[in-house]
Amino acid sequence: MSRKSLTSALAAVVALVAATVVSVAPAQSVSAPLSDPRIQVHFNLKANQRPEAIILEPGGAANLALAGSNQIVRVSGRGEVRTLATLPAAPDGGSDVPVLGYSLATGLVRTSNGTLYVGYVTGRDDYNGIWRIRPGQAPRRIAPTPGVGFPNGMDLDERTGLLYFSDSVLGLIWRVPLAGGKPTVWLRDPLLTRKEVLGVNGLKIRNGAVWATNTDQGTLLRIPIKRNGRPGPVQVRSNDVVGIDDFAFVGDSDTVIAAFNLPNRVELIRADGSHSVVLDAADGISGPTTVGIRGATVYVASASFVLNEDPNLLLTTLTP
Repeated sequence: MSRKSLTSALAAVVALVAATVVSVAPAQSVSAPLSDPRIQVHFNLKANQRPEAIILEPGGAANLALAGSNQIVRVSGRGEVRTLATLPAAPDGGSDVPVLGYSLATGLVRTSNGTLYVGYVTGRDDYNGIWRIRPGQAPRRIAPTPGVGFPNGMDLDERTGLLYFSDSVLGLIWRVPLAGGKPTVWLRDPLLTRKEVLGVNGLKIRNGAVWATNTDQGTLLRIPIKRNGRPGPVQVRSNDVVGIDDFAFVGDSDTVIAAFNLPNRVELIRADGSHSVVLDAADGISGPTTVGIRGATVYVASASFVLNEDPNLLLTTLTP
């Protein structure tokens, strides 16, 4: 599909979502089990600082991948922002990146020794893939992926030391050892493919299974990891959630709190698949992309890809 066609498709989806929100869903305020939303950090829209992924430090700080500026930053508990690394700029700025037309940092993983792994989408075979960031060292690409792809949500299976990550354009899930190398396709399935904008997107490892979202198809999926490492049958755990992006689990349950980018809301998706809005624009979110949870604090990052208004990091309180 050409960039012009992709832009038209994105515009059509945005228009459809906007019409749905205006005609069906009036403005809402924060809802249980969340309370007390407050914006901790406003990012620089002119510098294209759009928080796309989040991983939390043990002490409560938040690491964020800033799409567009290609920075990895750490936000302290007091809201102080420090740049940890900047990925090397692609020579053409990522003009061939599907959907957006510029390079962006995506999924983010942290290991126990503080090493970070980040997805990088550039539209180029020589830059696309997974990059490793060790404290005090320059970023290094450890796993190349095709320039036509879109590495996105990512998580680590600590039992096997394998990174799993989604490809939102090619419609598949890759995996690769932490040490790096050529990724292998773990799963290719119609339930992962895209229709207009992005297919499989957010991804988490949970109790021997890969959980993933499909933005275009509006689903939350669970894929068991068999003993031989191969995928089991894809299970649809929730549907009718078009626009869903990344998510985080609530405690030890299968309930998740999920960001909905284009519809501009955050929803609680229960273990039975039912879902309801818990945050919307009135609470300060601006095209949310990802969620992190530590204890009673929920972190919601908004990239504002479509709204282009206020990329930010919002905190809210989770109550039993």
